[in-house]
Amino acid sequence: MTINIDSFFKNADPIVSKILNNALSDKEISVEDGLILYNTIGIDFHLVGLVADEIRRRKVGDVVSYVVNRNINFTNVCIKQCGFCAFSRDFREEEGYFLPTEEIVRRAKEAHQLGATEVCIQAGLPPDMEGDLYENICREIKKEIPDIHIHGFSPEEILYGAKRSDTSIKEFLKRMKEAGVDTLPGTSAEILDQKLRDKISPGRISVKEWEEVIKTAHKMGINTTSTMMFGHLETLEHRVRHIAKLREIQKETGGFTEFVPLNFIPDEAPMYKHQLHEGIKDGASGNDVLLTHAIARIMLNNSINNLQMSWVKEGQKMSQLLLMWGANDFGGTLINESISTSAGSEHGQLLRPKEIRRLIKEIGRIPAERDTNYKILRKFENGNEIENGLDKVIDTSQFGSYVELIKINKFNYKNPRRK
Repeated sequence: MTINIDSFFKNADPIVSKILNNALSDKEISVEDGLILYNTIGIDFHLVGLVADEIRRRKVGDVVSYVVNRNINFTNVCIKQCGFCAFSRDFREEEGYFLPTEEIVRRAKEAHQLGATEVCIQAGLPPDMEGDLYENICREIKKEIPDIHIHGFSPEEILYGAKRSDTSIKEFLKRMKEAGVDTLPGTSAEILDQKLRDKISPGRISVKEWEEVIKTAHKMGINTTSTMMFGHLETLEHRVRHIAKLREIQKETGGFTEFVPLNFIPDEAPMYKHQLHEGIKDGASGNDVLLTHAIARIMLNNSINNLQMSWVKEGQKMSQLLLMWGANDFGGTLINESISTSAGSEHGQLLRPKEIRRLIKEIGRIPAERDTNYKILRKFENGNEIENGLDKVIDTSQFGSYVELIKINKFNYKNPRRK
């Protein structure tokens, strides 16, 4: 079904109507246009969602994809103290943990046996880290499970690994690719505005460095995701400029597989818990979340096809709604998501494939399992179903939780500076 512009737009604001008409004609939407869409109310607000959904339908159809994966956050010890992060611990704190490589491999093998095609590996930045740690983790995983996809190590970690190895970003990425990294998460982006970053995460990877890692990876054939953390101190202009910057990078490299808006989880985040900044918000409202996904779809049309929402941050019901506001991907099963959970997310560490498929079918869309690079592995239509190994697990306590992990003595971080 194609939108009838005349019938749907006759009551819309003329400026909004023109922007949305341009979007439907595949014209590029400017930062200024994006800001206008962010301030819509009433019929204009609903039209933004309607147009985003139509662009989604034209671009990727009615299939909603997901990936069976496991998150392995192998340490929470970190030299950075970002205001939004409730996951990390200083190396002197008792709740610091560090998984040895054999435990990381065990978790990857367990996930693979249960049907996972991907392991997502991200962690804190521990002091005194060996420069080849990340490479060794990848090699050991690939030695045991050659066909598992390693989606791992954010631009922040790549930069840290390069520094610990006393080498360039390009050389370190080359070594990581040879060791077995397949794609990188485009996290540690937050908002790509340096003044704001200096406020919420002083000392974190700079905008310039983030771009260097991403562009270098893309040019070496290593795809990445792209993300934006919103709902804290940023303005609407920060958001649309962030999206526009990602669009420009994609025009240059073509290496982004998806865009993922990430709503700020405030409960345990230090900068919110201790009110470190005047005017800090407690995450984005429902309307704001809807608009953010829709505007991303509209602005990234012709550049990034896949828009993923975060069920961990938004919950299952809101995730269904976002699939009608421009999103086309449900993300992953995750199994051991720790970062959002530690910040106060109440939506769990695991979503089984059959539950994801049920949620997708409830809104009349077609579920499909994909790989990390969005190749469809199997569609579930006309009533066909299979039971994934993860669906058969009755007792999920075997996977553990972040709360339990930080209390396991054998995984306690051994501070090399403690005599």
